[in-house]
Amino acid sequence: MTSKKIVQLGYGKMGKTLLDDLLKTAQFDELVVADARPGFLSEIAEIEDPRVKPVSLDVDDRRALLALIEGADVVIELLPVRYTMQVAQAAVEAGTHMVSSVFIIDWSIQDPEGAKRQQEQMAQVDQKAKEKGLTILKEFGMDPGLDLIVAGETVRQLDKVKVLYTYGAGFPEHRLSQANPIGYKFTWSIIDTICSYRIPGRIIKNGKIQEIPADGMFVPGNYHLLDLKEMGGPLECFVNGDGESLARLFPAIAKSATTLGRFICRWPGHAAFWDKMVKSGFNRIEPVKVNGVDVIPAAFCAALLGSQQQFHYGVDERDVALIRVDARGTKNGKPTRIVSQIIDYRDLKTGYTAMQRTVAYPMSIGAQMIMDGRLSKRGIVEPSEVPFKPFIAELCQRGLDITRKVEHWDGSIEPGGE
Repeated sequence: MTSKKIVQLGYGKMGKTLLDDLLKTAQFDELVVADARPGFLSEIAEIEDPRVKPVSLDVDDRRALLALIEGADVVIELLPVRYTMQVAQAAVEAGTHMVSSVFIIDWSIQDPEGAKRQQEQMAQVDQKAKEKGLTILKEFGMDPGLDLIVAGETVRQLDKVKVLYTYGAGFPEHRLSQANPIGYKFTWSIIDTICSYRIPGRIIKNGKIQEIPADGMFVPGNYHLLDLKEMGGPLECFVNGDGESLARLFPAIAKSATTLGRFICRWPGHAAFWDKMVKSGFNRIEPVKVNGVDVIPAAFCAALLGSQQQFHYGVDERDVALIRVDARGTKNGKPTRIVSQIIDYRDLKTGYTAMQRTVAYPMSIGAQMIMDGRLSKRGIVEPSEVPFKPFIAELCQRGLDITRKVEHWDGSIEPGGE
């Protein structure tokens, strides 16, 4: 019998949850965990499982990266998005399947030449993966990831889709909405959160494209309220990326859907605060001189917020992860609206946040589905292409349940509602 080897790149918050789940649920003979963080090796040494082997790795060292992943069944990548492309390229060169929670393309690169180069690189990764019979499962975390998996199943429940809205968001539970001046606590990279507020967005409304500039997502009129009783109060919902991409991801709705949007959610007051911060340049990545020293505003802002306990979760405080898909169209000739949701809270027993659970569990499940053949599609694979039933069954076993509400559609195309 051939031995099974998994390589995990990254051992931060998400990586710890991923490793724990793999140890509990996966079948393997060796699990190599690689990171460059000081103290990482001693942390792994405390895990009493001889199959787990820690390796200190500089991911920019291509030869070391290739040597590490060569011969592995799957590499699970949890690194910052700027590294994802080079890991994907190394994976196909080494003949290894790959799972990542982020886009292969680095969304922070906005210049046309850089974006074009990345598109060409991704096409090459896709071609080589298909030639070698490899699966490169991208965007397989929470958002992107769960939102698209749930959306894929939801649109399949309708005969024709006219409206599709997806939401993926993580934020403090309602009782913490006034816990600090911004009503928010961080569960993942602070600087990546801040930099995500500088990405332009796009929605489709009644067939017309509406562009949301990078500094316009928090402008009144560009966001809406979502009032869910499960949340305890209304949420501000902001455009998150390109809604038009939903038509590309779900070809079955491309001809019928006229209104599309992807959103994130925060507690009221978030827009007013960050609108001023963004327009004042606090999330820029171009350095400014401070007493002769180059300082990146976004890095300064992240360091300032990250240095204060009020922006982190206490041991008895919970975050909430919300995945919501709102599809409207027709079923059996009748106007129908289907709303699918996953709502998860921090597990105070394990300490794992809802963000850790909704990112790490899909990655673990995806890797295991590749290894045991339940996911057999090759090349670059979208979350919506992963077989839904076996995936959702695994997710439910981990305590993440999906709910679905089917009701008459009154014809409204506005986002929000219950």
